[in-house]
Amino acid sequence: MPAPLQSPIRILSTHAVLDVMDELGPLFERNTGRRLAFGYDPTNLLRLRIEGGESFDVVIMTRQALGEFATMGVVVRDTCTDIGRSGLGVSVHESARRPDIGTVENFKRALLEAKSVVRSRDGASGVYFDALLGRLGIAEAMRGKVILGPGGRVAEFVAKGEADLAIQQISELLPVTGADFVGPVPPELQHYTVFSAGVGVRSADPDMAKAFIGALVTPAAIALFKAKGLEPITLDVD
Repeated sequence: MPAPLQSPIRILSTHAVLDVMDELGPLFERNTGRRLAFGYDPTNLLRLRIEGGESFDVVIMTRQALGEFATMGVVVRDTCTDIGRSGLGVSVHESARRPDIGTVENFKRALLEAKSVVRSRDGASGVYFDALLGRLGIAEAMRGKVILGPGGRVAEFVAKGEADLAIQQISELLPVTGADFVGPVPPELQHYTVFSAGVGVRSADPDMAKAFIGALVTPAAIALFKAKGLEPITLDVD
């Protein structure tokens, strides 16, 4: 009698690592013989899914949110592992002039001159950018210009000509066809989001879940993260 099929390892993840998972996932499946099933959403929506009782073996989200779930006893604390960080960047349509965003004043001018700017509605980058407009003193001037993108890659709006500028984590801007990555926001305004992975306390196969997290911190995986716009964790940055 053939052996019963094993259920896949269920992974809930932020979109920031989607491109990396597209490559690492199949490799892990070939090496282990276990299937993976991914569910992607911004961290704030992953929170709601988990709080609603959705089951998972591994979750990949912001470090802060993962730490909160570890404190709540939803994620096994000693499995929590930082896998990369991404700064905030800007993209425009591939045929558009690339604005100068190298200084705070030039970045501010680029925002004010744009007819529309898209940011994530629920992601960490969108929340930060919303506060940043107030810090720059242009929140009122930008009112009506900011488009709230749904979960996913907001640079798709500029690729389709529906916004002039896209503001999001660099790892989510780089893969979008039809959009041109301009560069990171100025260092004085930069905000890094650290992404971490942890095993769910109700995982049906915690050993395989731990093995998957281990595969995310190998030298080959780290090199792939870097190629996709995620930096290795070398500093304790929140």
